[in-house]
Amino acid sequence: MQGSLSIERMCELMRVSRTSFYRTLQQREPQEESMEVRSAIQRVALEHRRRYGYRRVTAELRRRGMPLNHKRVARIMREDNLLAVRRKQFVATTDSNHALEIYLNLARRMTPTAINQLWVADITYIRLLNEFVYLALVLDSFSRKVVGWKLDRTLVSRLATDALESAIAARNPLPGLVHHSDRGIQYASGEYVAILRKYEIVPSMSRPANPYDNASCESFIKTLKREEIYANEYQDLDHLRSNIEEFIERYYNQKRLHSALGYRSPEEFEEQAGQESSLTTTGATVRFFSPTGEKASTVLLGEGTQTPSLPQTPSLLGESTG
Repeated sequence: MQGSLSIERMCELMRVSRTSFYRTLQQREPQEESMEVRSAIQRVALEHRRRYGYRRVTAELRRRGMPLNHKRVARIMREDNLLAVRRKQFVATTDSNHALEIYLNLARRMTPTAINQLWVADITYIRLLNEFVYLALVLDSFSRKVVGWKLDRTLVSRLATDALESAIAARNPLPGLVHHSDRGIQYASGEYVAILRKYEIVPSMSRPANPYDNASCESFIKTLKREEIYANEYQDLDHLRSNIEEFIERYYNQKRLHSALGYRSPEEFEEQAGQESSLTTTGATVRFFSPTGEKASTVLLGEGTQTPSLPQTPSLLGESTG
Protein backbone atom coordinates (compact mmCIF):
# COMPACT_ATOMS: atom_id res chain seq x y z
CA MET A 1 0.00 0.00 0.00
CA GLN A 2 2.64 2.54 1.06
CA GLY A 3 5.41 1.43 -1.32
CA SER A 4 8.83 2.16 0.15
CA LEU A 5 7.53 4.52 2.84
CA SER A 6 6.86 3.32 6.38
CA ILE A 7 3.60 4.08 8.18
CA GLU A 8 5.48 6.41 10.51
CA ARG A 9 6.99 8.37 7.60
CA MET A 10 3.65 8.61 5.79
CA CYS A 11 1.94 10.00 8.89
CA GLU A 12 4.76 12.48 9.35
CA LEU A 13 4.47 13.73 5.76
CA MET A 14 0.67 14.00 5.97
CA ARG A 15 0.85 15.57 9.44
CA VAL A 16 -1.61 13.12 10.96
CA SER A 17 -1.26 10.93 14.02
CA ARG A 18 -0.77 7.20 13.62
CA THR A 19 -3.84 6.66 15.80
CA SER A 20 -6.02 8.56 13.32
CA PHE A 21 -4.40 6.73 10.41
CA TYR A 22 -5.20 3.27 11.77
CA ARG A 23 -8.77 4.23 12.65
CA THR A 24 -9.37 5.53 9.13
CA LEU A 25 -7.68 2.49 7.61
CA GLN A 26 -9.87 0.13 9.65
CA GLN A 27 -13.00 1.86 8.39
CA ARG A 28 -12.03 2.04 4.70
CA GLU A 29 -9.72 -0.95 4.21
CA PRO A 30 -10.42 -3.54 6.92
CA GLN A 31 -8.33 -6.27 5.27
CA GLU A 32 -5.35 -3.94 4.82
CA GLU A 33 -5.70 -2.75 8.42
CA SER A 34 -5.79 -6.36 9.63
CA MET A 35 -2.54 -7.10 7.80
CA GLU A 36 -0.88 -3.99 9.24
CA VAL A 37 -1.95 -4.94 12.77
CA ARG A 38 -0.72 -8.51 12.40
CA SER A 39 2.60 -7.28 11.00
CA ALA A 40 3.04 -4.79 13.87
CA ILE A 41 2.30 -7.47 16.48
CA GLN A 42 4.84 -9.80 14.90
CA ARG A 43 7.48 -7.06 14.88
CA VAL A 44 6.98 -6.28 18.57
CA ALA A 45 6.90 -9.97 19.58
CA LEU A 46 10.07 -10.80 17.65
CA GLU A 47 11.82 -7.61 18.71
CA HIS A 48 11.36 -8.74 22.32
CA ARG A 49 12.23 -12.35 21.45
CA ARG A 50 8.80 -13.67 22.48
CA ARG A 51 9.33 -12.50 26.04
CA TYR A 52 6.26 -10.23 26.00
CA GLY A 53 2.79 -11.52 26.72
CA TYR A 54 -0.24 -10.02 25.00
CA ARG A 55 -0.72 -7.27 27.60
CA ARG A 56 2.81 -5.87 27.16
CA VAL A 57 2.53 -6.19 23.38
CA THR A 58 -0.74 -4.22 23.57
CA ALA A 59 0.91 -1.55 25.73
CA GLU A 60 3.85 -1.27 23.32
CA LEU A 61 1.55 -0.97 20.30
CA ARG A 62 -0.45 1.76 22.01
CA ARG A 63 2.79 3.62 22.66
CA ARG A 64 3.38 3.43 18.90
CA GLY A 65 -0.02 4.90 18.11
CA MET A 66 -2.07 1.72 17.53
CA PRO A 67 -5.13 1.75 19.86
CA LEU A 68 -5.76 -2.01 19.92
CA ASN A 69 -7.89 -4.09 22.26
CA HIS A 70 -5.85 -6.59 24.28
CA LYS A 71 -8.25 -9.42 23.40
CA ARG A 72 -7.59 -8.90 19.71
CA VAL A 73 -3.84 -8.86 20.30
CA ALA A 74 -4.08 -12.10 22.32
CA ARG A 75 -6.09 -13.80 19.56
CA ILE A 76 -3.62 -12.85 16.83
CA MET A 77 -0.63 -13.87 18.95
CA ARG A 78 -2.29 -17.22 19.66
CA GLU A 79 -3.01 -17.79 15.97
CA ASP A 80 0.57 -16.91 14.99
CA ASN A 81 2.14 -18.89 17.87
CA LEU A 82 3.67 -15.73 19.35
CA LEU A 83 2.53 -16.06 22.95
CA ALA A 84 5.33 -15.74 25.52
CA VAL A 85 7.26 -18.85 26.50
CA ARG A 86 5.82 -20.32 29.71
CA ARG A 87 8.00 -20.67 32.78
CA LYS A 88 9.01 -23.96 34.33
CA GLN A 89 8.78 -24.75 38.02
CA PHE A 90 10.66 -22.22 40.17
CA VAL A 91 12.71 -23.37 43.17
CA ALA A 92 14.41 -21.05 45.66
CA THR A 93 16.90 -22.00 48.39
CA THR A 94 18.26 -19.95 51.29
CA ASP A 95 20.65 -21.06 54.02
CA SER A 96 19.52 -19.09 57.07
CA ASN A 97 20.66 -21.73 59.58
CA HIS A 98 23.54 -19.75 61.06
CA ALA A 99 24.45 -17.89 64.25
CA LEU A 100 25.31 -14.60 62.54
CA GLU A 101 23.52 -11.35 63.39
CA ILE A 102 20.02 -10.78 61.99
CA TYR A 103 18.78 -7.25 61.27
CA LEU A 104 15.46 -5.47 61.66
CA ASN A 105 13.08 -5.58 58.69
CA LEU A 106 12.96 -1.97 57.47
CA ALA A 107 11.78 -2.67 53.92
CA ARG A 108 8.19 -3.48 54.87
CA ARG A 109 7.98 -0.08 56.59
CA MET A 110 9.29 1.85 53.57
CA THR A 111 7.74 3.25 50.40
CA PRO A 112 10.64 4.59 48.30
CA THR A 113 10.03 7.83 46.42
CA ALA A 114 13.35 8.07 44.56
CA ILE A 115 16.33 5.95 43.52
CA ASN A 116 18.95 4.78 46.04
CA GLN A 117 16.59 4.79 49.01
CA LEU A 118 15.93 1.03 49.14
CA TRP A 119 17.87 -1.78 47.44
CA VAL A 120 16.81 -5.42 47.50
CA ALA A 121 19.15 -8.36 46.97
CA ASP A 122 18.74 -12.07 46.28
CA ILE A 123 20.50 -15.16 44.90
CA THR A 124 19.11 -17.78 42.55
CA TYR A 125 20.44 -20.88 40.80
CA ILE A 126 20.53 -21.70 37.10
CA ARG A 127 20.92 -25.23 35.81
CA LEU A 128 23.23 -25.81 32.86
CA LEU A 129 23.73 -29.12 31.07
CA ASN A 130 26.35 -30.49 33.48
CA GLU A 131 26.37 -28.10 36.44
CA PHE A 132 24.51 -25.58 38.58
CA VAL A 133 25.61 -21.93 38.62
CA TYR A 134 24.44 -19.07 40.80
CA LEU A 135 23.37 -15.50 40.14
CA ALA A 136 23.45 -12.75 42.78
CA LEU A 137 21.36 -9.63 42.13
CA VAL A 138 20.82 -6.16 43.55
CA LEU A 139 17.75 -4.16 42.46
CA ASP A 140 16.65 -0.62 43.19
CA SER A 141 13.19 -1.07 44.69
CA PHE A 142 11.95 2.28 43.40
CA SER A 143 12.52 1.61 39.69
CA ARG A 144 12.99 -2.20 39.67
CA LYS A 145 16.28 -1.62 37.84
CA VAL A 146 19.05 -4.20 38.24
CA VAL A 147 21.94 -2.13 39.58
CA GLY A 148 24.39 -4.96 40.31
CA TRP A 149 24.81 -8.66 39.50
CA LYS A 150 27.36 -11.46 39.57
CA LEU A 151 27.30 -14.96 38.02
CA ASP A 152 29.56 -17.76 39.26
CA ARG A 153 29.84 -21.48 39.96
CA THR A 154 29.81 -21.26 43.78
CA LEU A 155 27.68 -19.80 46.56
CA VAL A 156 30.61 -18.43 48.52
CA SER A 157 30.10 -15.01 50.09
CA ARG A 158 32.22 -13.38 47.36
CA LEU A 159 29.37 -13.93 44.90
CA ALA A 160 27.06 -11.60 46.85
CA THR A 161 29.74 -9.05 47.74
CA ASP A 162 30.84 -8.72 44.10
CA ALA A 163 27.23 -7.97 43.10
CA LEU A 164 26.96 -5.40 45.91
CA GLU A 165 30.25 -3.70 45.03
CA SER A 166 29.26 -3.44 41.36
CA ALA A 167 25.99 -1.80 42.41
CA ILE A 168 27.81 0.69 44.65
CA ALA A 169 30.28 1.52 41.88
CA ALA A 170 27.45 2.06 39.39
CA ARG A 171 25.16 4.13 41.64
CA ASN A 172 27.43 5.81 44.22
CA PRO A 173 24.62 6.00 46.84
CA LEU A 174 24.56 8.49 49.69
CA PRO A 175 24.71 7.32 53.34
CA GLY A 176 21.39 6.08 54.69
CA LEU A 177 20.44 3.77 51.82
CA VAL A 178 18.57 0.70 53.13
CA HIS A 179 19.75 -2.68 51.79
CA HIS A 180 17.21 -5.49 52.15
CA SER A 181 17.81 -9.23 51.75
CA ASP A 182 16.78 -12.59 53.11
CA ARG A 183 18.56 -14.10 56.11
CA GLY A 184 21.01 -16.12 54.02
CA ILE A 185 24.54 -16.57 55.31
CA GLN A 186 25.97 -14.66 52.32
CA TYR A 187 24.19 -11.47 53.43
CA ALA A 188 24.84 -11.93 57.16
CA SER A 189 28.57 -12.65 56.70
CA GLY A 190 31.12 -10.32 58.24
CA GLU A 191 32.57 -9.50 54.82
CA TYR A 192 29.20 -8.40 53.45
CA VAL A 193 28.22 -6.38 56.52
CA ALA A 194 31.64 -4.69 56.50
CA ILE A 195 30.96 -3.34 53.00
CA LEU A 196 27.56 -2.02 54.13
CA ARG A 197 29.16 -0.35 57.13
CA LYS A 198 31.95 1.16 55.01
CA TYR A 199 29.44 2.96 52.77
CA GLU A 200 26.99 3.71 55.63
CA ILE A 201 24.31 1.51 54.12
CA VAL A 202 21.68 0.27 56.59
CA PRO A 203 20.97 -3.50 56.47
CA SER A 204 17.45 -4.93 56.57
CA MET A 205 16.38 -8.59 56.49
CA SER A 206 13.15 -10.45 55.78
CA ARG A 207 11.00 -12.14 58.35
CA PRO A 208 11.48 -15.92 58.59
CA ALA A 209 10.00 -17.84 55.62
CA ASN A 210 8.36 -14.73 54.19
CA PRO A 211 9.23 -14.20 50.49
CA TYR A 212 6.82 -11.25 50.16
CA ASP A 213 9.30 -8.94 51.91
CA ASN A 214 11.60 -9.37 48.88
CA ALA A 215 8.87 -9.52 46.25
CA SER A 216 10.44 -7.23 43.63
CA CYS A 217 13.63 -9.29 43.48
CA GLU A 218 11.66 -12.54 43.35
CA SER A 219 9.57 -11.06 40.53
CA PHE A 220 12.67 -10.19 38.50
CA ILE A 221 14.10 -13.69 38.97
CA LYS A 222 10.88 -15.23 37.66
CA THR A 223 10.95 -12.85 34.69
CA LEU A 224 14.58 -13.70 33.95
CA LYS A 225 13.95 -17.44 34.05
CA ARG A 226 10.71 -17.33 32.08
CA GLU A 227 11.82 -14.92 29.36
CA GLU A 228 15.53 -15.76 29.01
CA ILE A 229 16.73 -18.90 30.82
CA TYR A 230 13.94 -21.34 29.90
CA ALA A 231 13.74 -20.00 26.35
CA ASN A 232 17.35 -20.83 25.47
CA GLU A 233 20.04 -23.49 25.74
CA TYR A 234 23.54 -22.50 26.82
CA GLN A 235 26.84 -24.07 25.81
CA ASP A 236 28.71 -23.13 29.00
CA LEU A 237 29.01 -20.54 31.75
CA ASP A 238 30.55 -17.91 29.45
CA HIS A 239 27.70 -18.32 26.96
CA LEU A 240 25.16 -17.93 29.77
CA ARG A 241 26.97 -14.89 31.17
CA SER A 242 26.91 -13.06 27.82
CA ASN A 243 23.19 -13.78 27.38
CA ILE A 244 22.35 -12.63 30.91
CA GLU A 245 24.36 -9.45 30.39
CA GLU A 246 22.43 -8.78 27.19
CA PHE A 247 19.10 -9.47 28.92
CA ILE A 248 19.78 -7.33 32.00
CA GLU A 249 21.81 -4.42 30.69
CA ARG A 250 20.36 -3.88 27.21
CA TYR A 251 16.89 -5.41 27.39
CA TYR A 252 15.35 -5.47 30.88
CA ASN A 253 16.79 -2.19 32.18
CA GLN A 254 16.46 -0.24 28.94
CA LYS A 255 13.52 -1.65 26.98
CA ARG A 256 11.24 -4.05 28.88
CA LEU A 257 7.94 -2.44 29.89
CA HIS A 258 7.09 -3.05 33.54
CA SER A 259 3.44 -3.13 34.56
CA ALA A 260 4.27 -1.79 38.06
CA LEU A 261 5.96 1.21 36.44
CA GLY A 262 3.00 2.20 34.27
CA TYR A 263 4.35 0.15 31.35
CA ARG A 264 7.69 1.94 31.26
CA SER A 265 11.18 0.49 31.35
CA PRO A 266 13.22 0.94 34.56
CA GLU A 267 15.58 3.46 32.93
CA GLU A 268 12.70 5.42 31.39
CA PHE A 269 10.95 5.45 34.78
CA GLU A 270 14.09 6.71 36.52
CA GLU A 271 14.64 9.40 33.92
CA GLN A 272 11.10 10.73 34.26
CA ALA A 273 11.24 10.51 38.04
CA GLY A 274 14.51 12.43 38.01
CA GLN A 275 12.93 15.24 36.01
CA GLU A 276 10.08 15.47 38.49
CA SER A 277 12.38 15.34 41.53
CA SER A 278 14.26 18.39 40.21
CA LEU A 279 11.12 20.37 41.01
CA THR A 280 10.48 18.91 44.46
CA THR A 281 12.55 16.87 46.91
CA THR A 282 10.97 14.28 49.20
CA GLY A 283 12.22 11.37 51.25
CA ALA A 284 11.06 7.79 51.46
CA THR A 285 7.78 7.21 53.27
CA VAL A 286 8.26 5.21 56.49
CA ARG A 287 5.36 3.63 58.40
CA PHE A 288 5.41 3.00 62.15
CA PHE A 289 3.00 0.45 63.65
CA SER A 290 1.48 0.86 67.07
CA PRO A 291 1.84 -2.19 69.40
CA THR A 292 -1.70 -1.53 70.65
CA GLY A 293 -3.18 -2.02 67.18
CA GLU A 294 -3.98 1.66 66.64
CA LYS A 295 -3.69 3.25 63.21
CA ALA A 296 -0.13 3.41 61.89
CA SER A 297 1.64 6.77 61.59
CA THR A 298 3.53 7.81 58.47
CA VAL A 299 6.44 10.21 58.00
CA LEU A 300 8.79 11.18 55.19
CA LEU A 301 12.48 10.56 55.65
CA GLY A 302 14.36 13.82 55.16
CA GLU A 303 11.32 16.07 55.65
CA GLY A 304 9.92 17.87 58.70
CA THR A 305 11.17 18.06 62.28
CA GLN A 306 10.04 14.60 63.39
CA THR A 307 12.14 12.62 60.93
CA PRO A 308 13.18 9.31 62.52
CA SER A 309 16.95 8.91 62.83
CA LEU A 310 18.59 5.76 61.52
CA PRO A 311 21.52 4.17 63.38
CA GLN A 312 24.96 5.23 62.18
CA THR A 313 26.24 1.65 61.91
CA PRO A 314 24.46 -1.55 60.85
CA SER A 315 25.39 -3.33 64.07
CA LEU A 316 22.94 -1.17 66.02
CA LEU A 317 20.06 -2.80 64.17
CA GLY A 318 20.78 -6.34 65.32
CA GLU A 319 17.98 -8.41 66.77
CA SER A 320 17.13 -12.04 67.28
CA THR A 321 13.82 -11.98 65.45
CA GLY A 322 12.60 -10.19 62.26
